[in-house]
Amino acid sequence: MPDQTEKQTFSDQDALDFHRLPLPGKISMAPIKPMATQRDLSLAYSPGVAVPVRAIAENPDLAYDYTSKGNLVAVISNGTAILGLGNLGHMASKPVMEGKCVLFKRFADVDSFDVEVKTTDPDEFITVVKNIGDTWGGINLEDIKSPECFVIESELQDLLDIPVFHDDQHGTAIISTAGLINACHITGRRFEDVKLVLVGAGAAGLSSISLMKSLGVRPENTTVVDLHGVLYRGRAEGMDQWKAVHATDTDKRTLAEAMVGADVVLGLSAKGAITPEMVATMAPRPIIFAMANPDPEITPEQVRSVRSDAIVATGRSDYVNQVNNVLGFPYIFRGALDVRARRVNHEMKIAAAQALAQLAREDVPDEVAVAYRGRKLKFGPDYIIPTPFDPRLIWYVPPFVAQAAMDTGVARVRIDDMDAYRAALRERVDPSAALMQKISSAVRAAPNKRVVFAEGEESTVIRAAWAFKQAELGTPILLGREDLIRRNAAEAGLDFDALGIEIVNARVSEMNDAYTDWLYGKLQRRGYLRRDVQRMINQDRNYFAAAMVARGQADAVVTGTTRNFNMVLKEVRRVLDVKDSLIGLSIVLAKGRTLFVADTSIHELPNAQDLADIAVQAAAAVRKLGRTPRVAFLSYSTFGNPPGERGDNVREAIRILDAKGVDFEYEGEMPPELALDPTLRANYPFMRLSRDANVLVMPALHSAAISTQLVQALGGATVIGPLLVGLEKSVQIVSLGASVSEIITAATFAAYEEGGSIAFEPDDEVAAPHPSAAAERSMAATAVPPTV
Repeated sequence: MPDQTEKQTFSDQDALDFHRLPLPGKISMAPIKPMATQRDLSLAYSPGVAVPVRAIAENPDLAYDYTSKGNLVAVISNGTAILGLGNLGHMASKPVMEGKCVLFKRFADVDSFDVEVKTTDPDEFITVVKNIGDTWGGINLEDIKSPECFVIESELQDLLDIPVFHDDQHGTAIISTAGLINACHITGRRFEDVKLVLVGAGAAGLSSISLMKSLGVRPENTTVVDLHGVLYRGRAEGMDQWKAVHATDTDKRTLAEAMVGADVVLGLSAKGAITPEMVATMAPRPIIFAMANPDPEITPEQVRSVRSDAIVATGRSDYVNQVNNVLGFPYIFRGALDVRARRVNHEMKIAAAQALAQLAREDVPDEVAVAYRGRKLKFGPDYIIPTPFDPRLIWYVPPFVAQAAMDTGVARVRIDDMDAYRAALRERVDPSAALMQKISSAVRAAPNKRVVFAEGEESTVIRAAWAFKQAELGTPILLGREDLIRRNAAEAGLDFDALGIEIVNARVSEMNDAYTDWLYGKLQRRGYLRRDVQRMINQDRNYFAAAMVARGQADAVVTGTTRNFNMVLKEVRRVLDVKDSLIGLSIVLAKGRTLFVADTSIHELPNAQDLADIAVQAAAAVRKLGRTPRVAFLSYSTFGNPPGERGDNVREAIRILDAKGVDFEYEGEMPPELALDPTLRANYPFMRLSRDANVLVMPALHSAAISTQLVQALGGATVIGPLLVGLEKSVQIVSLGASVSEIITAATFAAYEEGGSIAFEPDDEVAAPHPSAAAERSMAATAVPPTV
């Protein structure tokens, strides 16, 4: 077994450089209100700030409305138990606390600042935090040694009216409990029957066993072992009130004795505490959580050497089944903050554990596989806990926590519409969520559409079709060999019979001859023999899929995962005609702004007529998406300065649109900053754009493709598409090797194009409010009284 330094993918200098360069630390503050004018400053500070000051003085709860308190968590430590390094002092804990703040923001969009308290005295620590605690909406205690951490958390919970949560205790307890729920499910055990051994009687261990007992593990079936051996009733050495609760009547005195016949062992102690010989004595199909960091009590390799039937979890990311607290605390606080909870209680912890266990049983998105270097994750012995990079965590877990807070009376406000709340949570980390929510709702409201998934034998396509059907977005039709599709579906854990997904084999379809006759009639004067067409229909699913929609047996097609875009487009265009003009339209979502970029896939060097046609087609597509199109023709030049051939094309396109009398705003040629910044447009009073442009027509394909790919690569923006617009029937072509989520998005747009409609929202293009505002709109305005 390699040691930790051999597993490590970075050097000590790499770690130091990461924390030092280009600026020291890992966090900074960014204002969320404009600070560009004298009026902005007057509102942000004096004299405007006096208004909320007076309001909060009259009603302190209004701090949630007029300050950042409602989305702000303090990460507080005194450095007495830093990771596995021990008591190194409060300042040595600062890099860890900053890291915790980064995780809060990255995974749950919770703002967070670290506080390092220079004292090891629990009473002094409590006094400090009590006096500053009202600053935040919640407090995450971290790296405080046991048993002082129990006293500190308990007293602060009583003294403060906000959630106080010691993550070293409860985070580990929640995640390990979620893992145990699923491990017992896989091995056919009930909590009531499980014989459990805990190795390590510190904060995390005692909290974990307490939570598991509350879910059904019987106290008489548990054994706790610390440095002095088994906690048995009557033992005096090394005991305290928190350990005494878990002492049992037993004649076992050592860990080796305790593990004989045990179903489960939880390790929260130190490297090497558990030996292979001990594991060999456990019950069949043992469950081993070796969670010591950085090195587990026993490695998975050591377990496998004696027990091939074991389920193993560790705290390490380089092994399967990582018990990682980042699965818990960001989403627990997210749910607690969103109902303005007074505390994180027992029921909220259980709700979080059950949510995580439930999520692990769902099909895993491809984005997770990318984060884990292509490793395919599927519920089973090697995947009992979700991974930290599962994008569903943000909207899956917090609603469980928020609901438990409301049900137990610790919430100040209520969330009346959980669906709206989930949508708001998606928006926090996925700018495309709001748009996709509207598109999906429109698709569901329209008559059921039949969407052909042309490459139906591919695993990603099968999973996308399954999700499309489960989301009630339409009826998916998979093209391919039925036996292979069913086999691949079974390997992905999908039961087609339960959901009723349609499968069509093009080679043996009864429509084969009819499609061949029809397509031959279309192509016979373009150099094709009937046998050529027969081969197309029989052997190429893109031709067959396009023929299905052309002849009315389906409404839309999604394809492209196994061939490049241009090849697929050529095949589809032999079957389907272009209505007016064909364009590729990409949707860019960044910083509360939605932009539509054209043409991003069809015209390599468009001439003036092409540019005019692109503008018309893009404007129509944008209007169908419920927006008021305002078109800017982009260029390196600004209204002829400097001159050039591409600028001439744009000016001619403007003249063509002038002559046509189109019903949307358009202007050009201009650079992007002029199209998007009203202060710059003030220098050009003749401009016809009433507001910022939202449709950007690029002068050439390369500039369109490069610009959209660049903003996506730099981060901070989401790009959807390019969407194919202009064929007589709805077809969407995804990129080669597209993920499940990308295929679902394309299929949803394909179904939408054939019948969906969004209520017109002419003002939707303005900078969107922070997603928390959407969450607030889903909550009742009335306060909820505290639990007595």
